[in-house]
Amino acid sequence: MSEAPVNALSRASSAYLRSAMHQPIRWHEWGEEAFATARRENKPILLDIGAVWCHWCHVMDRESYDNPKIAQLVNERFVAVKVDRDERPDIDSRYQVAVSSISGQGGWPLTAFLTPDGKPFYGGTYFPPDDHYGRPGFKRVLLSIADAYREKNDDVVEQAKLVETALARAESFSGADGEFSPKVIEEIAQSAVKMFDPANGGFGHAPKFPHPAALDLLIERCAHSGDEQLRHVFVLTLEKMARGGMYDQLAGGFHRYSVDEHWGVPHFEKMSYDNSELLKNYLHAYQVTGDEFFGRIAKDIIRWVQEWLSDPEHGGFYASQDADFSMDDDGDYFTWTLAEVQSALTAEEFSVARLYYGIAEIGQMHHNHEKNVLHVASTVGEIAQRLGFPTARAQELLDSAKKKMYAARLKRPTPYVDKTVYAGWNAMCISAFLEAGKVMDLDAARHFGLRSLDRILSEGWNAKRGLKHVIAYSDGDAAGDVPGMLDDYAFTTIACLDAYEATADLSYFKFARQIGDAMVDRFFDPVAGGFFDAEKTEAKSLGVLGSPRKPFQDSPTPAGNPVAAIALLRLHGYTEERSYREKAEQTMEVLAGVAGKYGIFAATYGIAAVHLSQPATQVVVLGSGAAADELYRAAVSQFSFGKAVLRLDRSQAVAGNLPPALANTIPHLPAGENAAAVVCSGFACQPPVHSPAELSRILAELGTAKTQSAPARAAQRDTA
Repeated sequence: MSEAPVNALSRASSAYLRSAMHQPIRWHEWGEEAFATARRENKPILLDIGAVWCHWCHVMDRESYDNPKIAQLVNERFVAVKVDRDERPDIDSRYQVAVSSISGQGGWPLTAFLTPDGKPFYGGTYFPPDDHYGRPGFKRVLLSIADAYREKNDDVVEQAKLVETALARAESFSGADGEFSPKVIEEIAQSAVKMFDPANGGFGHAPKFPHPAALDLLIERCAHSGDEQLRHVFVLTLEKMARGGMYDQLAGGFHRYSVDEHWGVPHFEKMSYDNSELLKNYLHAYQVTGDEFFGRIAKDIIRWVQEWLSDPEHGGFYASQDADFSMDDDGDYFTWTLAEVQSALTAEEFSVARLYYGIAEIGQMHHNHEKNVLHVASTVGEIAQRLGFPTARAQELLDSAKKKMYAARLKRPTPYVDKTVYAGWNAMCISAFLEAGKVMDLDAARHFGLRSLDRILSEGWNAKRGLKHVIAYSDGDAAGDVPGMLDDYAFTTIACLDAYEATADLSYFKFARQIGDAMVDRFFDPVAGGFFDAEKTEAKSLGVLGSPRKPFQDSPTPAGNPVAAIALLRLHGYTEERSYREKAEQTMEVLAGVAGKYGIFAATYGIAAVHLSQPATQVVVLGSGAAADELYRAAVSQFSFGKAVLRLDRSQAVAGNLPPALANTIPHLPAGENAAAVVCSGFACQPPVHSPAELSRILAELGTAKTQSAPARAAQRDTA
């Protein structure tokens, strides 16, 4: 029996691209060959950008790209190019802006029509095969575009020029620059407060995304000021999310977003980067409030990541888990009918689980009304009272039910896990796991974070070549030739600094400095300030890749420029090297004139502003034993940005084993003393303290100190 024919995507490394290799479309990967074909045949380009986790991408694949009649139309009149947005975020980000300027919307799948030189002139997102949902049918769109390109080419070229102008304008920061002011921190925080949903938590209305950077900024501002309103905003939001359907109540971990405003029905895909940043939110909320609920959710996120998105053999974090296991599925793996729950449990377990998870005969899923999204509908105490059980017995039955339901779910067809290892997303997960190890004393999380970083550095970093974007593909193939982008460098620099603080191993600090310096060399704009998202190469001239882009808005991950600024400021705190701080300031000044107007989408900019406005603080715990343990716990228990905690034994507390800023300031531990802590802030160190209570007092005073004015920052810069 002969195998079904395949197209050129059979040679692709990306799991998303390979999933389309049996489609009757003559797909091309992004590259000069595709553009040369379009120029030679004088055909417009159909560009499809999607991702392996994208539900509507799979729907459009099934409805249109698997359709022989539509495939014939595409093959005859277009050159078809398919792009994995995770593999090539530089391509995706530019065409998202372009298509949004045409249609007013973006997202995935992104469907764009380009001239043979790659300039977009029409586009949208999902198109049904025939007119439906108030959208034009894809067959009609294809015919109209092909006819317009052939018969009204002058109009098409003019439209492409207008889109190119809109793209350039969208990426222009003319009039946005100015002198940085710490006031922007409160402007962004208050913008989040104004968008707060007091009934359901979160920001804005449906569809509702979690916005982790905004939450982290509010948590920090609350810790800084004691503002009870800010506390209410992040506490309610984190509680509602964790009790809603966007949270996987059985396995742990968060789905990507909620289609409704009360976190009820999610889009079921799970992303590594969402869970890394939400893990930080719950850890920081735990630090600020002491609420064990937030600690439990943090541990459950780690449990899910370790089970589903971790490579236990080599280290490293996988990219994502699909929403669905087949084209006909819509979250069926994660949802439950009443009968499915009943068949998995005893009568007593069922009576508790049904009330706790809000399971009814009619659920929330439109494609199957019997399917329920699990959410916390009642407390264990309320259920115990209603059923006449002791609370402890109700909790015991719920715990048993949860284990049995998860075991039953594991027997179902399982959504695909994309095992691609991306440098930047891994660095985000590494930082989150190291944070968990520090805050909650989780050695396993700390150990796996370090193993994963070691893999990124050994397989993905080379001082001459630079950093790779893809460390390994889903099928285990070694990384391809996609070079690292700004996000990869910035997040990896920060992960290396986090690893240094977790281990006091100076090699991690040296890696941080090397990668941070390479980031500056490859991406920094010495003329106007700020960082470009990708390096300029000849290949970048394809399509609109030559359009310069400096990302400042968070979407869907923290924006590259403020993350790069944070990395440089942290390096400055360890080195006193003036150029790091100056480039961070220049980066922040690119958007300083308008940053506050971006609201929650500039939340990472707000976090970078906190780092810039407050002096770097290092707490160095010297010694070993129980006394040093207590000092370390006191140091890490309080949350604030810009505070680093190091633990050094007697042999490590020598100048040759310390970064430059600490080498000449950390005193030797006097003979006979078991432990001491030294607090350094603004490149000046206080006398050693030996009491955890005294250390907590000093850190509390530093944490509530006012942010620095521009003259104070200038004075610090001048002395650096």
